[in-house]
Amino acid sequence: MFTRQEYNIIKKRLEEPRKFIQVVMGPRQVGKSTVVKQVLKDIAIPHLLFLADDVPASNRAWISDCWEQARVLLRVQKASEVVLVIDEIQKIQGWSEIVKKEWDMDSYQDVPVKVLLLGSSRVLLEKGLADSMAGRYEEIRMGHWSYAEMRDAFGWSLDQYVFYGGYPGSATLIEDEDRWSDYVQSAIVDATINKDILQNTVITKPALLKQTFELASAYSGEIVSLTKMLGQLQDAKNTTTLSGYLNLLEQAGLVGGLQKYSNDMARKRASIPKYQVFNNALKTVFVNKNFSQAVMDRKLWGRIFESAIGCHLMNEAYRHRLTLYYWRDGNDEVDFILQKKSQIIAIEVKSNDEQDTHGLHVFQEKFHPMLSVIVGRSGIPAETFLSMNLDKLF
Repeated sequence: MFTRQEYNIIKKRLEEPRKFIQVVMGPRQVGKSTVVKQVLKDIAIPHLLFLADDVPASNRAWISDCWEQARVLLRVQKASEVVLVIDEIQKIQGWSEIVKKEWDMDSYQDVPVKVLLLGSSRVLLEKGLADSMAGRYEEIRMGHWSYAEMRDAFGWSLDQYVFYGGYPGSATLIEDEDRWSDYVQSAIVDATINKDILQNTVITKPALLKQTFELASAYSGEIVSLTKMLGQLQDAKNTTTLSGYLNLLEQAGLVGGLQKYSNDMARKRASIPKYQVFNNALKTVFVNKNFSQAVMDRKLWGRIFESAIGCHLMNEAYRHRLTLYYWRDGNDEVDFILQKKSQIIAIEVKSNDEQDTHGLHVFQEKFHPMLSVIVGRSGIPAETFLSMNLDKLF
């Protein structure tokens, strides 16, 4: 069975002495539960796995019951330690307060219950952690599947990855593009919006949120003002509402709006956004052409290709806590700027034989990046770039 790179991280941390709660977080359908089950199968530590899916949201005592079962297992087996795993924990209201109480009680009494939490709602997990869990946890961030993972696990070509994105659950459906499209829209888009956003956030116009997602995804890889977006949305009254919806969609791991790189923070925040999906399936599912037609449309394929590179950058930025921007000044533009603390890397994407790098040279003279990268035929091959751990470039 294929294992993702997070397998080694989770296994190593569970085998270390008890110190922090481990929290596995990331968007839907990226294999969080699967990789945790793989780890549990391969470690020698006794463990219990609980799923909060069918538990009433108000039943906070359920978490304490799970914890007590782990303590019972510890005593009955006379084990030196035990691992407690709770999946979809964000579905229990006020979960973080109960986890904090039980964890602190074990810490005070030297009870060796190791804890691993995971869930499909990144938004709710991060909120709970910020509210009550400071200093008690470590995050293990899982992004969407990379080209290298889809290639190794399913034998995909680069073009297939660029068009169909990185959802492993869709890999067996691409021969029937209607089924593939239905999967992406129901299992990913509808599930994320309806369960992760609408159930937990007061949204006065849910239809507008869905329209915002569809339009921003279709524009992935392009710079479009919020004012222009407003003109294409029904019932949208102001850019503040639209900006708020985009923030929710980004927190849910669907699509975000990149800011323009500048040394001035105020200018960054006031900039026109460049839309970027986290998984290219979220863009191409709204393209009115199938895979073979899209490959033949040179202009369309160029936009899809740049968006695919952006997906890899978005996921690497999320995994490694980097910041991603774009840059434009008049006619000069650099597709992506990746930042780690004070260091920046300029990244230009070339989907064809185009050689013009004037914008990159202007940016180099103005901001002096530590590294400039061209992705495409005139630089690093896309296959290589899409397989790279970009944190190692710094």
